[in-house]
Amino acid sequence: MIDVKERPKMVERAMLVTIWSRRDDSPGEHESRGLLEELVSLVGTLGIPVIEQMLVRVPAPQPKYLVGTGKAEEILAVIKDSRIDCLIFDNALSPAQQRNWETLSGVCVIDRQEVIIDIFARRARTREARLQVELAQLEYSLPRLKRAWTHLDRQAGGIGGRGEGERQIETDRRLVRKHIDKLKAEIAHVRSTRATQRKSRERLPLPNAAIVGYTNAGKSSLLKRFTGADVLIEDKLFATLDTTTRKILLPSGQPLLLTDTVGFIRNLPHDLVDAFKATLEEAVLADFLIHVVDASHPLALEFFNTTNEVLASLGADTKRILVALNKIDRIDTPGRFEVLRHQFPGAVFVSVHERTGLPDLERAMGDMLADRIVSGSFLLPPDRHDLLALLHRHGKVFESAYRDDGIFLRATFPPKLLAILEPFRAPMGAHP
Repeated sequence: MIDVKERPKMVERAMLVTIWSRRDDSPGEHESRGLLEELVSLVGTLGIPVIEQMLVRVPAPQPKYLVGTGKAEEILAVIKDSRIDCLIFDNALSPAQQRNWETLSGVCVIDRQEVIIDIFARRARTREARLQVELAQLEYSLPRLKRAWTHLDRQAGGIGGRGEGERQIETDRRLVRKHIDKLKAEIAHVRSTRATQRKSRERLPLPNAAIVGYTNAGKSSLLKRFTGADVLIEDKLFATLDTTTRKILLPSGQPLLLTDTVGFIRNLPHDLVDAFKATLEEAVLADFLIHVVDASHPLALEFFNTTNEVLASLGADTKRILVALNKIDRIDTPGRFEVLRHQFPGAVFVSVHERTGLPDLERAMGDMLADRIVSGSFLLPPDRHDLLALLHRHGKVFESAYRDDGIFLRATFPPKLLAILEPFRAPMGAHP
């Protein structure tokens, strides 16, 4: 990938800025402060020290700097006084606004979208995730290529001619577009492979639940607690980007595939939403969703709504949803549980860390699949050990006994197996 600007090897003193206005379509002051706090966490995930923070109110966003010249001078004064070497905006900057701020301040200038893309680039582990992140990086940088060649822009090539800089920019744009097309083709191949793998899963009569939620809500911890899956767990935003699917057995005997998905966040860049649609398809195709919410966070309801908005954009908002309010061990505010019960009726209260409420969550997951399970007693022919193995693999055998006339058993299993097992159903009142 072509670097679109030169950056210092290590950012040591960053300043964060959130700009808000009182326009009806803009976030309010409270939400803007929350976004600024979240940006602090995002930047901290990159290991960048935050020296200054500023919440700037404007009547309306301005085209040149997003703020007026007076506010721009105030920000510039803080940059100089605090020796800031990187200015980070929570707001999305156009390529022109980014160039204007870099020219004015003389320091590295990035926005929230670039911060999130950088985090994704560091977290990507699988080939699919790396391809998706690289695509998002290139699509973000394409309109910003001009910054890499400003030192050549004024080299004349005669009347009506083209300078060296202009030729170089056009060459780089063609190279980037060509690479973007190549990445899209590779991602399409990955999606095709995933679709094939998914079909092989669908041939097995196993339901699937996708674990969704705001980043750092405890999705991967929940998967690991239930399945023992070897997944990365860190107290950082976007600790993992890759889906992991594991099989569990519910108390009812119903087997279930659990899939962890990438976390959501407010103002998640559209390029990343589009790039990670292959990953998020697991949520679209699941039988139901387990929406994990950090119950200890004061903005839990807002995070819940943000996740639902992204799910709606993916077409997954019609899925049945089981809400799990996690991290209840961290709640020490009086009346907080009553507020949560009002905001999230029917939710299950859990603490993955303390193992609190997990049996309740398992039972609730079983209830979501009540129409996906059949129970009964059967008498299998002595030579049909394949059917016994099938039940052990895709159901739960509660009792079995070898008799002279066959194998007697009681079991629960998915309805798709009923046609195979129905001929061997035991008579009413039969017992080992």
